Amino acid sequence: MTATKADGPIIVQDSAEEPIEGLPPGFGEGILGRVAFWIAFSFSLFQLWSAAYGTLPSQVVRAMHVGFLLLLGFALFANLIAKTPIGKTWFWTLGILGFLTGIYNWVFYVPLIQRSGFLTPLDLTVGALVIVLVFEGARRLMGLPLTIIAGVFLAYCFFGQYLPAPFIHRGYDFELIVEHFGFGTEGIYGTPIYVSAAYIFIFVVFAAFLERAGMLALFNDFALGLVGSWRGGPAQVCVMSSALMGTISGSGVANVVASGQFTIPLMKRFGFRSAFAGGVEATSSMGGQIMPPVMGAVAFIMAETLNVPYVDVVKAALIPAALYFGVCFWMVHLEAGKAGLGGMAKDTLPDPWKALRQHWPLVLPLGTLVYLLFAGYTPIFAGTMGLALIVVLILGTPLAALIGPFAFRMVFWVALGLAAAAFMRFGVNILAAVIGGLVLACVLFKGGRETLAICRDSLAEGAKNALPVGIACAIVGIVIGTLTLTGIASTFIGAIIRIGEDNLFLSLILTMLTCLVLGMGIPTIPNYIITSSLAGPALLELGVPLLVSHMFVFYFGIMADLTPPVALACFAAAPMAKTSGLKISIQATKLATAGFVVPFMAVYTPALMLQDAGPMAEAWGYPVEVIYVVLKACAGIALWGVAVVGFLFARALWWERIACFAAGVLLVLALPLTDEAGFVLGVIVVAAHWRRTRGGGRREPAIP
Repeated sequence: MTATKADGPIIVQDSAEEPIEGLPPGFGEGILGRVAFWIAFSFSLFQLWSAAYGTLPSQVVRAMHVGFLLLLGFALFANLIAKTPIGKTWFWTLGILGFLTGIYNWVFYVPLIQRSGFLTPLDLTVGALVIVLVFEGARRLMGLPLTIIAGVFLAYCFFGQYLPAPFIHRGYDFELIVEHFGFGTEGIYGTPIYVSAAYIFIFVVFAAFLERAGMLALFNDFALGLVGSWRGGPAQVCVMSSALMGTISGSGVANVVASGQFTIPLMKRFGFRSAFAGGVEATSSMGGQIMPPVMGAVAFIMAETLNVPYVDVVKAALIPAALYFGVCFWMVHLEAGKAGLGGMAKDTLPDPWKALRQHWPLVLPLGTLVYLLFAGYTPIFAGTMGLALIVVLILGTPLAALIGPFAFRMVFWVALGLAAAAFMRFGVNILAAVIGGLVLACVLFKGGRETLAICRDSLAEGAKNALPVGIACAIVGIVIGTLTLTGIASTFIGAIIRIGEDNLFLSLILTMLTCLVLGMGIPTIPNYIITSSLAGPALLELGVPLLVSHMFVFYFGIMADLTPPVALACFAAAPMAKTSGLKISIQATKLATAGFVVPFMAVYTPALMLQDAGPMAEAWGYPVEVIYVVLKACAGIALWGVAVVGFLFARALWWERIACFAAGVLLVLALPLTDEAGFVLGVIVVAAHWRRTRGGGRREPAIP
């Protein structure tokens, strides 16, 4: 591990570690720091082993996952936050107790099933303990809002029988509540924590390995070379690199902190306003959560919740993701034109294709991952195999460097690739044998040992990076458990349906506001889980296709991090932009037009998410409908961009901006003749603007 000496803080250098609320970087000082590091390393090994071989019952894997989360989380608080020996001892004690709850579920797995409904006092003590520890861990890792929301739901289970109708329930005793939340598969150990243990953890570690292997540098060089010379080059690079990063990492706020240190000062030096530079970084980084294949890990939860193939979720997200980043590029282009900014000098930029040729092996694991996902393999298999291949690549690089002639190196890589690919025919064991052989070979020389340290550090980093998502999935199980135990969700669903019977649009607005308000205090994953449990079934009852209804709440959960007044992603960008988070959030809201519009369009024209066909498909075929809907969306959003920025070929007049906005609204509306009117009005205003600014017409003063 690349770290300071034993009595110094253990901080992995050049790491892909994501900032976690309330926790400084690293694992702590001295022997306790090393213990925490090896706990994280062991956590990753356990998850990879259980994913690759799957010999443990699902309930045991879930319980051990929560146990490791609590142990590592409280250990890091002891090492990094606690100031006194008593405080350190207290947090370590909590962590060990949390880990023992997982061991208890493993050791007594069969007896616990046999005495379901008749738990012993010790069982109830362990169940109550894990509930309390999850709340405390979430409070310290995720902050108060999510903890308070989950606490309100838990309190409803205890005291809901005293509430007036329609919120009253029959009442539940302490034993039933503890068993439901502390042992059942609809509480803490419910679907969210299963997805965290089975899918999310693997992909977080996969992202850590890719970043350590140099994928970030490849993305940055490729983006710089490809779009750096465009108008507004630095901002276009920010959008492109964030879109690429979104393929492997779905942590929006973390991406702001990681990449914003480079992109925001660059945009400011180039001439962009501070608020706009921060808005570009926040908007494009949050867009990573809707970029397949990872999609901020929500794709896995959505597929599991809806019981649909993962590839269906990805297909539904493809066009909206392209529109989202397309709008970011377009808005940057317009803003740069309005400010008179060109592109970066081409001779100062790297060659994107040369960077790709030099680092093409890094693309192979990501390509393999995408292929396996779209070929119908489970995400857990695809993620494990993709991770194994990046490990093979990292471990094989120093060995290949020892081989002199280029031809021999190629033979080595071909042989290694064939051996690694043999897992498709002979299973996981052959891949494990290949990795074991590479590890033994790397032990024998210095460069190889340094490479082993990189792999070890990546495993530990991945475990720490998975902490916030894992804890969020654990505590959100309290919310889901309350909904299933009390049936309160049906009350909310009924209210939405009653409104939607008269006005679907009003129901959508209410759902959007619910997502935005919830998202002000909690991360995207718990926001999606809660709102989809409440609003998803209601929208389905109102005729909205299943995937579209869930995508609707998912997108507005993301938009909450860009929307005033909280806008976490924007406030994360504020210190680097050296301006207020509120000003950044206003710019980000303008940039993220597609994120607000596309969900509504998809409800009325599901073909935008490659879902149900409409009348046009019956007459002209489904591909024609998809192309038309995408074209209409692009035109509408492009016109809105002109209206918001006030620039197209030159500064727009006030009436041109109003006409562009009106044309955009007409194109988005799914009413008879509105499309035709929108296209006609859009063509007229663009032609008039072009004639005025480029055709020699009379130049009129434009508003600033």
